[in-house]
Amino acid sequence: MNIRKGDIFYADLTPIVGSEQGGIRPVLIIQNNIGNRYSPTVIAAAITSQTSKHPLPTHVSLDGICGLRRDSTILLEQIRTIDRSRLREYIGRLELEKLQAVDQAMAVSLGLENPVMLTQQMCMDM
Repeated sequence: MNIRKGDIFYADLTPIVGSEQGGIRPVLIIQNNIGNRYSPTVIAAAITSQTSKHPLPTHVSLDGICGLRRDSTILLEQIRTIDRSRLREYIGRLELEKLQAVDQAMAVSLGLENPVMLTQQMCMDM
């Protein structure tokens, strides 16, 4: 299976503990493409259709895009490493502008600086 940063898949995230997002739900692949090519795992962020949650700087809205059935929110505070076998159906792919917003929200979540330059460089390599 060819997996790229910015791809959205359904994934089985059970079992869960506490406040983790679980069940079969959409996830966004946020791992770099070298890792996606060679690693048996991927790094993903949970996506929720509960758009009424209080918006945080770690949230990116997906309003009716990317093949999702409902308006949704990417939760960059809900990042986890999962085995590739958890991935199910491919849903779609984020456009560059949304992927840059994801990198900004991820930088907030992880305490990093200036992620947009990294995204632009990675997209040139695609």
